[in-house]
Amino acid sequence: QVQLVESGGGLVQAGGSLRLSCAASGRTFSNYAMGWFRQAPGKAREFVASISRTGDTTYIEGSVQGRFTISRDNALNTVGLQMNSLKPEDTAVYYCAAGGFRRIATRAQNYDYWGQGTQVTVSS
Repeated sequence: QVQLVESGGGLVQAGGSLRLSCAASGRTFSNYAMGWFRQAPGKAREFVASISRTGDTTYIEGSVQGRFTISRDNALNTVGLQMNSLKPEDTAVYYCAAGGFRRIATRAQNYDYWGQGTQVTVSS
């Protein structure tokens, strides 16, 4: 089992920044690729970003590319999502997820473990 706990969400004005963090415990963190997803009210959960086990490969969803960055620290068992130039449409609950594959994945079905989510609200 892998336990994931997100933090760093909150209320921010449009154009502002937030950094989300996800702390992992349980099994060896570096054995898991990681991802961030988000779910806005009334919408399906959608992929945001993914990072490989070693951190050498990342993939960012098109609508947030250039504004969001994913990173990980295998020594600290954490994965982060730096969000800049936030827009009201970025408002959602953000989830981190862990999957036993080596590189990256964009489908939620590929991930085995999920955190409880953290709310991000961007005001206009």
